[in-house]
Amino acid sequence: MKFTAQQIAGILEGDVVGNPEAEVSRLSKIEEGTEGSLTFLANPKYTSHIYTTKASVAIVNKNFIPENDIDTTLIKVDDAYKSFSKLLEYYNQVKNNKVGIEEPNFIADTANYGDNIYIGAFSYLGNNVSIGHNVKIFPDVYIGDNVTIGDNSVIFSGAKIYSETVIGNYCVVNSGAIIGADGFGFTPNEAGEYNKVPQIGNVILEDFVDIGAATTIDRATLGSTIIRKGVKLDNQIQIAHNVEIGKNTVIAAQTGIAGSTKIGENCQIGGQVGIVGHITIGNNVRIQAQSGIIRNVKDNEVLQGSPALPYSDYNKSYVHFKNLPKIVKDINDLEKNKWE
Repeated sequence: MKFTAQQIAGILEGDVVGNPEAEVSRLSKIEEGTEGSLTFLANPKYTSHIYTTKASVAIVNKNFIPENDIDTTLIKVDDAYKSFSKLLEYYNQVKNNKVGIEEPNFIADTANYGDNIYIGAFSYLGNNVSIGHNVKIFPDVYIGDNVTIGDNSVIFSGAKIYSETVIGNYCVVNSGAIIGADGFGFTPNEAGEYNKVPQIGNVILEDFVDIGAATTIDRATLGSTIIRKGVKLDNQIQIAHNVEIGKNTVIAAQTGIAGSTKIGENCQIGGQVGIVGHITIGNNVRIQAQSGIIRNVKDNEVLQGSPALPYSDYNKSYVHFKNLPKIVKDINDLEKNKWE
């Protein structure tokens, strides 16, 4: 798919400096630009590359004034980074703008779907599934009975949506994600064996939720596991049964959250964080990567370590930890001198 510089400028409301008919069909980093590619310059430390890049078109800020000759056609905008991001979003929409129902597939007679839908080959839609308008379901997706998916949501290849799950509008579920599998509910018996506790709840994703590849969200034992509006989950995250995550919270890869824990709004949680069950984490909390959370957390706390400490306390303690061999030696020397 090719676009001219003039077409791109129209999308971005920018001004063309150079050849308005210059064509591009792919994107590139500015230092790796080739003929026929589009790039951008936002960070001043990459300015030198604008004079050597082979990219046919580059997006730059309006205040950019070349100090040397430039062969590349420029599109001048208010904010090059935001404009390039907007273009990426537009490109993704065009690339994924599939419509129609491919064969083979299975769609239950009781399933219903809205207008402008795409259902890829080898997909399965169970009984009483309800799908909104402009939804894209890519090949090899499983959607169980009684699932509801809102308008403009995208389910990528290989995702599995178990029965009773509710997915809102403008959600994205990436490949390999599993939404609504049984929670880890077992109880020991007298023989030391474990009996399964039936998990009869569901999962609810509110609007504008993004779920990363291979992330798993377990259904509730009773009630719902709830991912609130605007939450963004990275790849390979485990969300256990009856967890609730507040709106606009973001969580990085490989984090695990145990059952019935409640996380507040606008939190930022780093990668490989472990959070125990049945605790409450407040709003606007920041948790550094590889931290272990074993207690309730108040609003606005910043934590690091395992078990996690307040961020500044952790840094102070770490300084002493690094010096621990010397501190121990000094103490031993003092003890030795005391008895001499």
